[in-house]
Parts: sequence; C-alpha cells; structure tokens
Amino acid sequence: MTATVERTTIGSRTAKIARMAWRAEIGIWRSLYRWLFRRPRVPAGASGFHYHAPVHTILVIFIVLSAVEIPIVDLIVHDWPWVRIPLLALGIWGVTWMIGLLLSYLTRPHAVGPAGIRARVGADIDVDLPWEAIATVEKSRDVLEKAPKVRDEPHGRTLALRMQNETNVLIDLESPVTTRLGDDTVEIDAVRLWVDDLDGFMTAVRTHIP
Repeated sequence: MTATVERTTIGSRTAKIARMAWRAEIGIWRSLYRWLFRRPRVPAGASGFHYHAPVHTILVIFIVLSAVEIPIVDLIVHDWPWVRIPLLALGIWGVTWMIGLLLSYLTRPHAVGPAGIRARVGADIDVDLPWEAIATVEKSRDVLEKAPKVRDEPHGRTLALRMQNETNVLIDLESPVTTRLGDDTVEIDAVRLWVDDLDGFMTAVRTHIP
C-alpha cells in the first residue's frame, strides 16, 4: 500500500514538472514571436511598465557566455559528429531559451489601464487586478531571500512577484482575487511587485485611484 502511494506521488510530481516545463517552453517561443512582430502583451489603452532591470545584466551575461560556449565546444568535439551535432543543438537551444526568457519580461510588462492592473512575471504569472478589487497602491520596498511566492502578512495572504528578492510596490486589495500559479489556484488579499519606473507606475495608478 505504501509503495503504491509513493509511486502515485512520484508520478504526480513528475507529471507536474513535465507540465511546468512544457508551459515554460511554449512561453519562451511565444515571447520570441511577440518580440519579432512587435506585439507586447499590453491591453488596449493601458501603459506597460518593465520590471527586468534587476536581472537584466545577469541574463545578458548568461546569454553571452552560452553563445561563446557553442563554438568552443564545437572546436573540441569537431571530429566526433555523433557528439558534435547533439551538443550544437543543445547549445543553440540553450541560447535561444535564455534570449526568450529575457524577451518574456520585455514583451509582458506590468500594465496599468482602464480595466485595472496586470501584474506579471514573464510568461509564468499574469494576475488580473480590476480597479474595483483594489483598495490602495503604495510604494513599499521589501527584500526577502528564499521567501515563498505566497505568504501571510498583516494585510492578508500576499503574492510577492520578486525580482532578485525585491519588491517596491504593495497593492492591497479591497476583496480577495483568485489567480493561477502553475497548476494551483490561490486566493490572495494583496500583491507585492517590482517596477523599474516606480514614479511612472504610481503616476499612472493615480489617474485611476485618487
């Protein structure tokens, strides 16, 4: 009985990881498409606000190093086609994936518009916060390492969309909002997020919330 339960648990976890990997892969290629055809995911009438500055340098370094690694590895294994071809394919896929990750941030910014706020992290998270559900939006810098995405805070169950462990905006909700995080559905009372242009973001918010 115990062995059966363990196999079921392992199978469920494997399936969940596979679904996460598939969604990530699809998100990367969609981001490449959106960037190529200049189609950022910003609702009509809304303004987009980027949040990638804290990780931009790190991602660029990884992309450059991965690109440099391809010809080096190719030179080393040039005489063994059965090794060379798979490694070339893997290297090109890796560079493409890293570029797509950066572009997922660029093509899916936070958005402030007539319908409310869309809080995002690349292709993984997209939280719709209508104005009627929002109580306050304020500057609030918060730095926490290894903190869970959702945790209980004084203002309720809070989703933190951190960049390099940081957030600088707190959105307190008038009423709970239900959103999806991967395979799970969670109910939240507040959202923390990071915005590169904090003053511009707050100015856009004030056009809808006095």
